[in-house]
Amino acid sequence: MEVRMDLAQIRISETHDNQVIVLRERNGPRLLQIVIGLNEAIAIDRRLKNVQLERPMTHDLLANVVEQMNGEIEKIVINDLRRHTFYAKLVIRHHGQLIEVDSRPSDAIAVGVGYDTPIYVEEHVLKEAATQ
Repeated sequence: MEVRMDLAQIRISETHDNQVIVLRERNGPRLLQIVIGLNEAIAIDRRLKNVQLERPMTHDLLANVVEQMNGEIEKIVINDLRRHTFYAKLVIRHHGQLIEVDSRPSDAIAVGVGYDTPIYVEEHVLKEAATQ
């Protein structure tokens, strides 16, 4: 079962290697913290704030490719946790078909956040890693 989550916080620290995004359960108390890299944290923050750069960055490029191919980023699903590593998929609708693309959660969120793409987490991942 997939649980709808919202991006609640991005913690960016220029003095530490690891950054954190916090997802909050939409209709519940659980939080999921995911450690990500600085580049991904900055990309998520920039796309949330709709800051346009002169040339597209990698996450912008991927979003533009999907759009130019008449696709739509339907949802992000964090679907597994193995050996302290989260796994995700970017679900793209293209000509009525759903295409699932393997992704790191941070990259999927960086691509999808510019389109207000819904984020989901599989229940078994929340049971293993969520806090309240």
